[in-house]
Amino acid sequence: MAADLGELLVPFMPTIRVPRTGDRVFKSECVFSFDSPESEGGLYVCMNTFLGFGREHVERHYRKTGQSVYMHLKRHVKEKATGAAGGAVPRRRNGKVFLDLELNRDFNGEDYEYEDEAKLVIFPDHFEIPLPNIEELPALVTIACDAVLNAPSAFKKQEPESWEEEIQVSRHARSLRQLDNGVRILPSGWKCQKCEMRENLWLNLTDGAVLCGKWFFDGSGGNGHALEHYRETNYPLAVKLDTITPDGADVYSFEEEEAVLDPHISEHLAHFGIDMLQMQKRTENGHHTDNNSRPRVSEWEVIQESGMKLKAVFGSGYTGIKNLGNSCYLGTVMQVLFSIPDFQRMYVGNLQRIFDYSPLDPSQDFATQMAKLGHGLLSGQYSKPPMKSELIEQVMKEEYKHQQKGVSPRMLKALVSRGHPEFSSNRQQDAQEFLLHIINLVERNSAGSENPSDVFRFLVEERVQCCQTRRVRYTQRVDYCIQLPAPIEAATNREELLAYEAKRKDAEENMRAPPEPVRARIPFTACLQAFTEPENVPDFWSSALQAKSAGVKTSRFSSFPEYLVLQIKKFTFGVDWVPKKLDLAIDVPDFLDLSRLRATGLQAGEEELPDLLPPIVLPEDTRDNSMGSIDSPEIDEAAVMQLAEMGFPLEACRKAVYYTGNMGPEMAFNWIIAHMEEPDFAEPLTLPSMMDPGPSTSESPMGATSLGNSPPEESVAILTSMGFPRAHSIQALKATNNNLERALDWIFTHPEEEESDALSDMADTEPNDNAFSNANSHSDSTLSPDRDTSGPRVKDGPGRYELFAFISHMGASTMSGHYVCHIKKEGR
Repeated sequence: MAADLGELLVPFMPTIRVPRTGDRVFKSECVFSFDSPESEGGLYVCMNTFLGFGREHVERHYRKTGQSVYMHLKRHVKEKATGAAGGAVPRRRNGKVFLDLELNRDFNGEDYEYEDEAKLVIFPDHFEIPLPNIEELPALVTIACDAVLNAPSAFKKQEPESWEEEIQVSRHARSLRQLDNGVRILPSGWKCQKCEMRENLWLNLTDGAVLCGKWFFDGSGGNGHALEHYRETNYPLAVKLDTITPDGADVYSFEEEEAVLDPHISEHLAHFGIDMLQMQKRTENGHHTDNNSRPRVSEWEVIQESGMKLKAVFGSGYTGIKNLGNSCYLGTVMQVLFSIPDFQRMYVGNLQRIFDYSPLDPSQDFATQMAKLGHGLLSGQYSKPPMKSELIEQVMKEEYKHQQKGVSPRMLKALVSRGHPEFSSNRQQDAQEFLLHIINLVERNSAGSENPSDVFRFLVEERVQCCQTRRVRYTQRVDYCIQLPAPIEAATNREELLAYEAKRKDAEENMRAPPEPVRARIPFTACLQAFTEPENVPDFWSSALQAKSAGVKTSRFSSFPEYLVLQIKKFTFGVDWVPKKLDLAIDVPDFLDLSRLRATGLQAGEEELPDLLPPIVLPEDTRDNSMGSIDSPEIDEAAVMQLAEMGFPLEACRKAVYYTGNMGPEMAFNWIIAHMEEPDFAEPLTLPSMMDPGPSTSESPMGATSLGNSPPEESVAILTSMGFPRAHSIQALKATNNNLERALDWIFTHPEEEESDALSDMADTEPNDNAFSNANSHSDSTLSPDRDTSGPRVKDGPGRYELFAFISHMGASTMSGHYVCHIKKEGR
């Protein structure tokens, strides 16, 4: 038999490889679907590329590559028989076979056991060879199989072991020495013994000292006096005071530098007069609440609809996304995107075409991974209701264990975050920033084809008026999201807020428990009104006066997108420049009519500002004395140095102060934050074409200088040498202020004029089923005269919207928290 197997494998030996250092082995998930070894058909791992394929996709890879040898992995999971040891570790059979293969489901190790199975499969005849089979297989095949089986999963190193790391028992817990110094801790009114802080307080379990924790970037925390105390005394354990409950408390070990468990925490707290079993919630007046009284409903419980009788839903469009560890921002955004028909049609409607034309490594293809996630969410394959027999069994046992299997977008996360300093980390990120990042990737990968992000794109008209001359300038810019301010002064419960603030101060002074917090309630109409009001622009450079002046800016919609993305700006910078989250509530209406905010353009009687350049900053060593008469721009050097002391490049600080009109370091700091990722961020300040963004082409011939209209010939030559048409290269450089890197990006995201004309003609001739589509197809020429046909296509609608979905951020910090999304489907 051994000779037969050896002869059978001889023709395929050149295609069988042993994984080398750096090779990723996809043995936990299919690259085209979310099938895994736990799926009914198992997983097939190519013995040449080490890509994983589900049963319905392995044939495609065989036909495309001719690779015939695959390793088939199957994991059988079953519930333990009645009477099995409750606390036993799940039993593994052939445990070595799937070494380092993580479970894809949230199994309770006490209730389940699993059995692993592996075999070689030779296509196209599906000839199977069970593993391990050391005696009968050639040595090279045995080594390759063993290396694949023992290789870590492709994404093992990119994710934490779990969302919350397992906390270990402190080695100091059993032998902790506590001083008999008579210290007793009161049930309220705590403050740091060194700095009077009343938040983030820690009780040292050795001497009873109450001190503040360390400072965090988001402004929370303290002054680090608890850590200083440890360094002075070497007393290792401390407990966070506001976490003590009958169920336990948060304990930190300074010596071990991590959160720990203290099995004797109740005894250690009792030493200082704290009885854990009596720890209960308190009311505003500081008295204990009765056990039967209704506790205050938390924000988390409200958003999760805790206590409500909810019905589990399954099937197409009702599939969950697993949290990979601080990845809720990704899950919520992708759930909303794939509830939009355009994204469904682009990636799920074209699924077979995308898969058939995918590259040899589909894990690195954006369209493939988007189609994979879209199919996983919409097919219902990973959201099946329990069988009737399972429900009967659960009712008999008086328990309900069945949950959605859901999908884990590991490959998509790894792909879209590659090279990004924030999204590639395991830290929490901003959902709005991730949405714009995804839209940018969709734009890049949709050149010359259907672009689903068209549904978000719209034009904003900005009207700037010089306060002295009353002249105006109109410009347009493309945007995908409107940020609405949250005017706290418009709160409808101001009296209640003032009363709460008085109670809070009184409680602090008298060392009583703080009152229940009161949240500001702001009408949505106030947010909208704040967006439309004129914005003062002090020190605005007026081209009519050829000097700095005051100006006001207003914004209106030049077009209305099919889906309007709104962000409520609940984040701000404090006086210490630390980002903070505003604690407020806004009632968003179900229906919204923005038609009154449509832009009107230049009105009769308005006079436009001249199209002239601000002063140019000349190098100090310039030899052109003829330019000496031009005044250099005034720059507040004190503000520049203040920013430079924070670690920002000096030239970037100079640009920030200049471009914000010497309005102070805070405004310049905001400019730096918004432009940090630009390639020329730290380059010296030069103003070859410092015009307002997006001037219309109708204005350009009037006052634009050749300096702003003629890109450097060497830059044009570089682009044309890459094969791009000269006209398209010049257009790209003009659109990106002569930045080569951004010009390349612009070329890839903007098809050539001929292509756009063809697409536009096609859109104009296709029949439309509704007024939305009909209006959209004619919007390029009517709404955006300053943009040629090679620019992004902009749709237009009536400006009336119905609330479709919203994403909520839970938590008081800008650096942490949790995102939850709600989507309206089938009228619910």
